Amino acid sequence: MSDKSKTKIHPAVPELANQLAKGDIDRREFLRTATLLGVSASAAYAMAGGVTGSQFVPSAQAATPKKGGNLRCSMQVQRMDDPATYDWTQMSNQSRPILEYLTITGPDNITRPYLCERWEASDDLKTWTMHMRKGVKWSNGDEFTAEDAAFNFKRWLDPKTGSSNIGLFSSMVTETDTGKKDKDGKPIISKSMTSGAVEVVDKHTIRLNLNRAELAVPENLYNYPTAIVHRRFEDEGGDLSKNPVGTGPYALKEFKVGEKVVLAKRNPKDYWGDEVYLDQITYIDHGDDPSAGLAALASDQVDLIYEGFVEQLEVIGSLPNVQLYEAVTAQTGVARMQMDKKPFDDVRVRTAVRICQDHQRLLDIAYRGKGAPAEDHHVAPVHPEYAKLPAQKQDYARAKKLLADAGHPNGIDLKIDCKKTPSWEPALAQAMAEMCKPAGIRIKINVMPDAQYWKIWDKTPFGFTAWTHRPLGVMVLNLGYRSGVPWNESHYNNPAFDSALDVAGATLDVEERRKHMAKVEKILQDDGVIAQPLWRSVFAAGTKRVQGYELHPTIYHQLGKVWLA
Repeated sequence: MSDKSKTKIHPAVPELANQLAKGDIDRREFLRTATLLGVSASAAYAMAGGVTGSQFVPSAQAATPKKGGNLRCSMQVQRMDDPATYDWTQMSNQSRPILEYLTITGPDNITRPYLCERWEASDDLKTWTMHMRKGVKWSNGDEFTAEDAAFNFKRWLDPKTGSSNIGLFSSMVTETDTGKKDKDGKPIISKSMTSGAVEVVDKHTIRLNLNRAELAVPENLYNYPTAIVHRRFEDEGGDLSKNPVGTGPYALKEFKVGEKVVLAKRNPKDYWGDEVYLDQITYIDHGDDPSAGLAALASDQVDLIYEGFVEQLEVIGSLPNVQLYEAVTAQTGVARMQMDKKPFDDVRVRTAVRICQDHQRLLDIAYRGKGAPAEDHHVAPVHPEYAKLPAQKQDYARAKKLLADAGHPNGIDLKIDCKKTPSWEPALAQAMAEMCKPAGIRIKINVMPDAQYWKIWDKTPFGFTAWTHRPLGVMVLNLGYRSGVPWNESHYNNPAFDSALDVAGATLDVEERRKHMAKVEKILQDDGVIAQPLWRSVFAAGTKRVQGYELHPTIYHQLGKVWLA
């Protein structure tokens, strides 16, 4: 623990160590769960080493870091107004050097303290006491306090903010029947923060009082829309690009959507953390065409590209002064169907589309086998709570029967909307459409400019949407499939699913949690809301001058230890 005099060990930690010793859980799962329960990362590694006899040794620094320089990165430059409403990882990368998070999840999927220096969870996981780091100053000179943390929680959970975090922290939300009904006659339910859910204990401590047990609170705090803004953020305009006050080591120097972001290092004496090496970080927008960014890298106009794509791997490998980064992830794409729109209001139609897939073949065709086949429930093998279900099989005979039973004996005509880039997305949509033909499912593919698709991604009855990595399966399920949450693009509404997800998210024992997750996965799979072909590896590339960079599975830029040789 970071402070044994103030922090008690959660009673589940010794049992976790026992499970590790017996081989019931692996080292990664022990580290992940122990740190979530308030054990510091260094203490958790030491405990794991004591149990297994294998001590954690940080990787050696290849060379002495050099201070200074401007890291130039090719990445889309997007809006930078309200971090609580960010819906792209790139948005968070633009502001990540300015704003910081209460916790931080590394490339190893382990969550550690950050602006919150330590926390304790009650035995029943319903009360979380979070201790803010002392001595942190905002760039305007104000002290960072518990009031800042509480302000952010209240904003996230206010429906007027429009933040996706209201789904992520649903254990702090109360649902109320408004007494009104929508156009389909269904009750309109309002969501708001539960009274007393956030309590300021003292100047540097807050307490979260949850409606139900929840293990993933620290991991939820490093989702990209959870960057911590100043407590007067709204009073001072509610636009970070116009009033860039943050606790991070950099200040906003220049910003123009679609063109450039320039971030300059603050005086190290004014920053609470370790000194960063780079003097400046510059993001340059080369448009939607991935080849433009790669060309800029090849011609030494940039040092790093935000993301390289699978079709570019041969080109990247041929560049003599360029290094490739790869991460195994839970990034994916889903062909999702809105269950309240015809013909997808019939589970037989949705299931018929889903079971026409050959997942491995789709992975090979559209993504060159770089990843893993998915199982139509949005929980990945890299997620610690993943439960393996029976393998999915392509079944044309059953698909035809389901369509006939649903009133489509001669097949059915559908249209799917998808983005133009990256190219694997329309390629995957095309491959899926070809696989559906033998069952009589005729799918027209509407390939749209990226900006146009994102205007309708949650409105189109049938769309192919890419989803980024989250360290836990329950995180993406809470964000995308819980009833009524902002990012529920499929309009999925199943109280049984919500209840099963509640139980899984509240279960501490690893093996028991997997049993509950198997139920969650099976419900989503059987309801046929998504046809999910694959999990994909992600790539990036940089010149060999770039040192200390690790590719995060969510492609979060953590540049504090990056330097230029």
